[in-house]
Amino acid sequence: MASRLKITLVRSMVGRPEKHRKVLRGMGLTRMHKTVELEDTPAIRGMANKVSHLVRVEETK
Repeated sequence: MASRLKITLVRSMVGRPEKHRKVLRGMGLTRMHKTVELEDTPAIRGMANKVSHLVRVEETK
């Protein structure tokens, strides 16, 4: 079974650069404290690393 990531938006995207906002929207994060569960792929890992100061990432099975 493939590993998954649980990603939660913990800091607001207000006042952040447009690139950060696009990354968050691409992951499906639109509001504070919203959590999405995504496949653990290199692309998703890279997106999470770009906005690591805004999100909390947890590994799930």
